[in-house]
Amino acid sequence: MPVPSTQPAAERKLLRDTVQDKIRDAIMDGTLEPGERLNDDDLIAWLGVSRTPIREALAELARSGLIEMAPNRYTRVAAPAKDELLDAYRTLGVIYGGVVRLAVPRFTDAERKKIVKMLDDVVARVGKDEQSEVAHDGADIYSMWADACGNPSLEQLCKSTTDGLAFKLRVPELAELVPADVILPELAKLQEAVVAKDPIAAELAMEAVHLLPSRG
Repeated sequence: MPVPSTQPAAERKLLRDTVQDKIRDAIMDGTLEPGERLNDDDLIAWLGVSRTPIREALAELARSGLIEMAPNRYTRVAAPAKDELLDAYRTLGVIYGGVVRLAVPRFTDAERKKIVKMLDDVVARVGKDEQSEVAHDGADIYSMWADACGNPSLEQLCKSTTDGLAFKLRVPELAELVPADVILPELAKLQEAVVAKDPIAAELAMEAVHLLPSRG
């Protein structure tokens, strides 16, 4: 029996993913602002593709939490809210505690050096009450850990959830709800654990950074 060609489906998936990445990047860098309505015709004109890959991409972005959709009413960029922040922040802590535990023993010397430098930068910015700036780069910061964890299932979970959760941190009350004096000591412990190649200490520190209850 002839084997059916799957090439058209692969091409459609590739196009959808390309469209999704472009819309995602525009949301994350602020080109598309929170609450902004997304019109199919405008997106078609901007992206130069048909309606189908755009709708597919928007549906995926809605599942990740970056887009809000109500049938026959609106499609718009999600608008982070104060009352969602702590739940999102703690959820990131639950996910990335496990990611860190797996990643720390696997870091190459170059990766470990890069993570330590990133944590130096985060500590410096949090020390200046620049949590909002850190949150703006949050998805990229988290991806540095996920890329090294060596667990494809966990990497996929991170890929599908981190953007939406990190986006929810972009509220003016972030510094109030995630105070610098609470998280700075835990960031220092996280950095020390990375240098010491101690996955358990790193996991506990990552959880504490995200305001999860202590285990002891």
